[in-house]
Formats: sequence, C-alpha cells, structure tokens
Amino acid sequence: MKKRLITILTLMIIAVLGIVTVHAEIIPPYGEGQIGLSAVVLCESLTVREAPRTNAGILDALEYGRRIIVMKQEDGWAYICTSDDVDASPAGYVRTDYIVIDPAWYKADAETPVYAWNDTAALKVALLDKDTTLPILKDYGDWLVVSLRGASGWIRK
Repeated sequence: MKKRLITILTLMIIAVLGIVTVHAEIIPPYGEGQIGLSAVVLCESLTVREAPRTNAGILDALEYGRRIIVMKQEDGWAYICTSDDVDASPAGYVRTDYIVIDPAWYKADAETPVYAWNDTAALKVALLDKDTTLPILKDYGDWLVVSLRGASGWIRK
C-alpha cells in the first residue's frame, strides 16, 4: 500500500511540475527544390509587389500560413511564386521580414501547450490540437519558438 501511494504521489508531482513532455514530430526543412526554397507567410496579410520597392504596384496579398516558393533574395526582398508551376503562378516581390524561408515544422502528436516564454510556469498563450503543424522559428535546446498567426510562442520539446 505504501509503495502504491508513493508511486501515485510521484506521478502527481511530475504532472504538476510539467516534467512530462509531449512528444511531437519535427519535420526537417525541405531544402532547395527545383525552382527555389519553400517559405511560409508569418503575418496576417503580406503584399506581393511588382518590384522590390514599397511604392511598387500591388499584385496580390497573401494570408498567414500561405506557402510560397522563394526564387531569389536581395536587399530584404524575395522574388517569389505562389506554386510549383512557375509559368501559371503569379510572381512578385515580398519583404523577407514577413516570411520564414525553408523552416523546420512542429507537428503536435497530442494537445500541446504553448507558453509566452521558455518556462512551464509562464503564461500559456495557446493550446495546440493534435496534428497542428506550425513553422519553427528558432530551436533553443529544450525549447522551440513557433509562429502563431503573427506572434510567437514557446513549446517544450
């Protein structure tokens, strides 16, 4: 009876302290494809322009999470197309500040808390559903920084 009680108390302490971590799949970066690098939009609406200037004509607006192909980069701008079919895909320029190029991806295997900073005692800013996939912005050892619709959060590995 005493051994069983100790086991139960130990499991409760582990659960309270957050020592049990959720395992997830980390999908590595894709690397360069036939026409460029995969990228993803990090802001709510990203303007695609005719030329690499903020006053150039607007071609399109891309929503958060949209996957694009970066064909070249220069002076804070990326020349992109919006699909693998370069001939059929609209092409234009976007600011590189608002995309992440060739990211690794985090895929949750279960409900996963996302914290405001790298501490399980920190404020939880999101709770990911199973199979949610987010781009990884940085890897800090035991922690990952992921994109959350224009913001970022921390996930314990």
